[in-house]
Amino acid sequence: MPFPSPLPEPVRFGLIGAGRIGAFHATTLARRLPEAALVVVADPAGGAAERLAAPLGAAATTDVDAVLADDRVEAVAVTSSSTAHADLVIRAAAAGKAVFCEKPMAMTLDEADAAIAACRRAGVPLQVGFNRRFAADFAAAKRIVDDGGVGTPQLLRSLTRDPGLADPGAVPPWTIFTQTLIHDFDTLNWFNAGAAAVEVNAMADALVAPGFRSAGLLDTAVVTIRFGNGALATAEASFSAAYGYDVRGEVFGSSGMVTVGTPAQPAVRHWSGAGVAGPTVRADTELFPDAYAAELAAFCLAVREGTPPLVGGDDARAALRIALACVASVERGAPVRIGEIDRPAEAAV
Repeated sequence: MPFPSPLPEPVRFGLIGAGRIGAFHATTLARRLPEAALVVVADPAGGAAERLAAPLGAAATTDVDAVLADDRVEAVAVTSSSTAHADLVIRAAAAGKAVFCEKPMAMTLDEADAAIAACRRAGVPLQVGFNRRFAADFAAAKRIVDDGGVGTPQLLRSLTRDPGLADPGAVPPWTIFTQTLIHDFDTLNWFNAGAAAVEVNAMADALVAPGFRSAGLLDTAVVTIRFGNGALATAEASFSAAYGYDVRGEVFGSSGMVTVGTPAQPAVRHWSGAGVAGPTVRADTELFPDAYAAELAAFCLAVREGTPPLVGGDDARAALRIALACVASVERGAPVRIGEIDRPAEAAV
């Protein structure tokens, strides 16, 4: 009997950003993936990197440049504050590191173009953390759509409802579009592959914490999107789903429909005289733990095989383009043609 082929050498990671999602990714890299090895964690906040890295057997530093200069590090996971993402992608690419970046990859289209261009110049892969593409149920729905199971997509829907708003004062303006619904925009683009969004109409308000409306908080939103192939889509978000973290999608077409997602995890139901009850999850990392691991495993494979990542910078730019059009739509109180607010991607430097 032939011996199994040896596993490829693990991809050696430096992780930048020791916050909530950084901690989850660091643990995944160190403990869940044989394809990966966590070498070092960096965070400018005193003690943050050390607290995360020490139990995982990794080094810690407050110096991001030290990570980028470390010859042991092959790939960088960017899990810092969103406003720093694009700059760190550019710096990591210049250092010759493969880049995995949490969403959003950038906050402006100019930043996105610069990040994409930097990775192309350096010849390094860039993957962005749109984890729903790696969730088993969402991937199964995508295959159904791609195989013609719903016919021609006509109506699409995606929603994200977070289970609570702990500190309304800590939510930056436009977060609901640039950091929450950006997942939904990517999902809709993915389900309706080959068609670009051409127009959006966004409505948003502070319905969960109305006292923070004057500070720019928007905690509830509904977006309609028209695609170039004629399909229509809706995306909605709320920061206050009392029953738990809720992510769902739907594609309705000329010959059928596919739906995906449920806030109920695990699939346990209690049937009693009071009705039917089941547990729900309270965080994205609870709802999509396998998807978070699968996206990093896929990135490691792309690094080792020299193949393009399954979701890259252009995908991130396309989702950001919709998010920024939503901001313009809310500001104008009217629908916005997406082409009005940006320049073509091919014009990027």
